[in-house]
Amino acid sequence: MPENKTKPTVSSVTGFLNKIKDPQRRADCIALSGMMEMVSKLKPVMWGPSIVGFGTYHYVYESGRQGDTLLIGFSPRKEAITIYMMCALDYLEGELSKLGKHKTGKGCLYIRSLGEVDIAVLKQILIKAYKVAKSK
Repeated sequence: MPENKTKPTVSSVTGFLNKIKDPQRRADCIALSGMMEMVSKLKPVMWGPSIVGFGTYHYVYESGRQGDTLLIGFSPRKEAITIYMMCALDYLEGELSKLGKHKTGKGCLYIRSLGEVDIAVLKQILIKAYKVAKSK
């Protein structure tokens, strides 16, 4: 079975965040990291070269494949900040309807900036997603 490519590393989260070229994206990611640290009560860890993650979730598929991934996390991608959550997004429909400008993918939330979303709603989404993932 293939091994997961994205794993926790010892790379510096602060160093990674400080290298984000766009000043607004950098400020948003630093704020998001602080928010996720407050929600999870865990220090951030780099997962691979570009994902900041909090907590660990062990999964086992019906096929027998298993591995570890983060409970919540994010990555400052070119087009948007990708927020990773290990819970079904339909579980968050009520909150997502109040969030503001965003897109969703399979288990991911995409926002261009924190200024385009309701921060209090985002915090509620992170709290709920973290609790759901942690309970699995």
